[in-house]
Amino acid sequence: MNQTILITGASSGIGNATARHFQANGWNVIATMLSPDKEEELTLLDNVLVTKLDVVDETLIAAAIDAGIERFGKIDALLNNAGYGAYGPLEAFSMEKIKRQFDTNVIGLLATTKGVLPHFRVNKSGCIVNISSIDGQMTFPLGSLYHGSKYAVEGLSESLHFELQAFGVKVKIIEPGMIATDFGGRSFDFVNDESMEEYQNTVQKLFGLWSSSTTPPSDPSVVAEVIWQAVTDGSDTLRYRAGADAVELLNNRKQQDDDTFIGGMKQQMGL
Repeated sequence: MNQTILITGASSGIGNATARHFQANGWNVIATMLSPDKEEELTLLDNVLVTKLDVVDETLIAAAIDAGIERFGKIDALLNNAGYGAYGPLEAFSMEKIKRQFDTNVIGLLATTKGVLPHFRVNKSGCIVNISSIDGQMTFPLGSLYHGSKYAVEGLSESLHFELQAFGVKVKIIEPGMIATDFGGRSFDFVNDESMEEYQNTVQKLFGLWSSSTTPPSDPSVVAEVIWQAVTDGSDTLRYRAGADAVELLNNRKQQDDDTFIGGMKQQMGL
């Protein structure tokens, strides 16, 4: 029987590329998304079930898991990919938006993981892959919400790595760098209040830093290949970097103490 992966946020970007990669390599794929009725390509592929899942809705999570097991008999891997990035001065965010960032990137990830764990525990096997970011290991100004959510993903994943090995379940963290996805569009929420003059210099400096980057973003297929490696290599490796910039930036961060890193960031941004 072919192995099966459940993917959240499979409508585009990393999730979509991973669905295609696993399907092309003989896996069954449960491709979940908020609006499955709008999906026109994955539905045409063999051994792909496209179904609705909202990571903040426990009923929909359970329904997607049940539908996948009914269709394919078993789930062997979970990719927690759904998420988005909230950037901007903390003071400018409403509490509703603050909660949405953590509900989507952290609580939703935990809810989906919790939903599939009974199935993995009965089978004494499984692999959980959580999409973090270089932003879960290093920070930029105005990213307190997004960085906070990704640092949380790193911490909970590392703890689960110990916790779930007792019944044969592996936990992996993927740390992509800049990826050519819609992160700058519908997956990116920048909030600013120009009346808060004290923050505007930092806002402009950050946009200048981003726009001056000469490193081309990696294609989502690069991350999909790293996810494939993480799921299939049979190792207990916890962290996987995805993209040449992720390797370079995280290596540099590991070699710097806090004063050096923060001082360099301030100098780079002219703060």
